[in-house]
Amino acid sequence: MSRLRGVHSERIPAVLSIAGSDSGGGAGIQADLKAFARCGVHGMTAITAITAQNTVGVEAVEAVSPEMIIAQIGAVADDIGVAAVKVGMLGSAETIEAVVSALSLLVDDVPIVVDPVMVAESGAVLLDPEAHEALIARLLPLATVVTPNIPEARALTGDEDRDSQEDLAREVLALGPHAVVVTGGHSERLVDLFFDGRESAEIAGERHPGRSSHGSGCTHSSALAAFLALGETPLEAARKAREVASAAVAAGLEDLGEGPGPVDVFGLAAPRPPQ
Repeated sequence: MSRLRGVHSERIPAVLSIAGSDSGGGAGIQADLKAFARCGVHGMTAITAITAQNTVGVEAVEAVSPEMIIAQIGAVADDIGVAAVKVGMLGSAETIEAVVSALSLLVDDVPIVVDPVMVAESGAVLLDPEAHEALIARLLPLATVVTPNIPEARALTGDEDRDSQEDLAREVLALGPHAVVVTGGHSERLVDLFFDGRESAEIAGERHPGRSSHGSGCTHSSALAAFLALGETPLEAARKAREVASAAVAAGLEDLGEGPGPVDVFGLAAPRPPQ
């Protein structure tokens, strides 16, 4: 197969999410598409897995075949073009190999944001243990930016006792990506740490009480990919992505379901003037 095209510069940027589907609409490709729209880019998807889940938990997961994953990526890239890629839930080493194979067909300068999804907020495992090494060896070196939270950064590096986000960022960067954002939602301070080997920067967020955080990580990484597609530097894209994700948590839909409600990038629950 010939190398596929990147973005068509005269059109609105089209950003591709390679991730799983959340039937509850809170995370996964559903969150990604909402974040893309919020940031002003066109969203496309290559679904890696179908989940049966809600706000309480993940009840079932069914993987999409590697051939279908590659076909989805090829179809949109060859016709529409890809300005940036966000990679989320992958699940298995077989899926990772399919994604790596398809990404190799894109033009070399397409930015790739990898959100190393391992465990759902409900505790369900979303990455097979045998896929861990494939994620590190095959996918991370292709990434423009990797966006692990603190537990994910510890899992990637094998440094389970490390608390310093800067130390974790340096260790993740050594695995091959161009830049790292270790997000701070699992720390006492809600501060993301950006590091690209030359520059280290703290990106402050705002903690919001409540239980409407489902999809916050997906929203953050998708917004980051969207801002890269719009021409921002990785650091500025990370700053703007934190603003979008924090606002989405603040506006989260707490009255949906019995578990953590989904974040809301559009302010759907905000009071509206009478028609």
